[in-house]
Amino acid sequence: MSPDPFHPTLLVLSAPTGGGKTTIGRRVVEADGAIRFSVSHTTRAPRPGERDGVDYHFVDEASFEAMAGRGEFLEWAQVHGRFYGTHRGELDRAREGGWDLLLDIDVQGGLQVKEVDPSAVLVFILPPSVEVMLQRLGNRAEEPGFDLRRRMATAERELELAQAYDYNVLNEDLDVAVGQVRRILEASRLRAAGREAAGRRVREGVSAWLRGSNVRGG
Repeated sequence: MSPDPFHPTLLVLSAPTGGGKTTIGRRVVEADGAIRFSVSHTTRAPRPGERDGVDYHFVDEASFEAMAGRGEFLEWAQVHGRFYGTHRGELDRAREGGWDLLLDIDVQGGLQVKEVDPSAVLVFILPPSVEVMLQRLGNRAEEPGFDLRRRMATAERELELAQAYDYNVLNEDLDVAVGQVRRILEASRLRAAGREAAGRRVREGVSAWLRGSNVRGG
C-alpha cells in the first residue's frame, strides 16, 4: 500500500498595515522546525535588506499578470497599488518536503486560500490601537510611493473582515501573541481532517482483525 500523500497545514497570517504579522510569522518559523515561510511574488520594489527569492520573488507587472493568467497562483490580490500572490509551487514544495506552510498575506488573499483549501487556518493579527499602527509605520514613511491615507483606508476595510477569520490574536505583547499563534498551529495539526489517513489505516486494521479473528464477543 502506497503511503498517503502529506497535506501541509496552511497557516495564514493577515493584519492591517502596522499590525506586526511578519514579525510574528518570523518568530513562529524560528521556533518551529516543521513550518516554513511561503515566499510570495510581488511587483513592489525591494525594501533595504530584502533579498529576491528569500523575502519575496520580485517581478514586474507583465510577468505577474502572465503567471496569474496561466492560473499559477494559489491566491493573488492588489494591495496598496502593487500585486502580491502565492505561487502554487510553494504548496508543491511543502508537500514534497513534508513541512507546513505559513502564508504572510493580506485579507483578500487569505479568504481566497480558504476557498481553495477549507482546512487552511486563518489568523488575523489585531494591533492594540491606531497609535501603535502609526508608530510601527514610521520607518516606512520615506519609502517611494508610500501613501499613509491609502494604507489606513485599506486597514479599515480589512478590520471589517477580521471576524471572517478563524482566530483573532491581539498583538499588544509580542511574546504573548507569538505564543498564541504557536498554540493555534499545534491545535490545527491535531484536527480530524489532518489525521484522516491515520484514522483510516487503524480502522482498516481493526476491520481486518475482526474478519480474521475467532474471538467471540462477551
